[in-house]
Amino acid sequence: MTFAMLRALPLVAALALGACSSGGALSPGLAQRMDMPGAQLNRAEALGIVNNYRTQSGAAALTEDAGLDAQAQQLAMQYAKTGKQPAKPAGIAQIRYSAGYFTFAETFSGWRNSPADAPALTDRAATRAGVAAVYDAASPYGVYWVIVLA
Repeated sequence: MTFAMLRALPLVAALALGACSSGGALSPGLAQRMDMPGAQLNRAEALGIVNNYRTQSGAAALTEDAGLDAQAQQLAMQYAKTGKQPAKPAGIAQIRYSAGYFTFAETFSGWRNSPADAPALTDRAATRAGVAAVYDAASPYGVYWVIVLA
């Protein structure tokens, strides 16, 4: 087993656990449930998970961008309200949507395991990111997720 593989084992174990769990001893960035009013996504921890994945894939880490966080939040609100994925705004390299997952661990696992989404998360042209989750109890999926990369 190579050194890089050994370094990746803790992340792989945490993500596997996070995909199967809605709580426990995992960090809030992995396990915080978003399906309740007032829930707050820990964006820094969520982006840290994405950056670990990017690094393992040979891509550089992304920088959290408050403007992109706000844009992701608006897009997630629109997605929750209409049930339709909004168009990719100008200046955005990649955008990924998800709905129905309660935690970022579940959402990230879905993206990571999707042949369409995984390459987008590791887009080497992207240097900044924003991520958001919106809860709407009256909507079909409840929680709506957006990550934007620029």
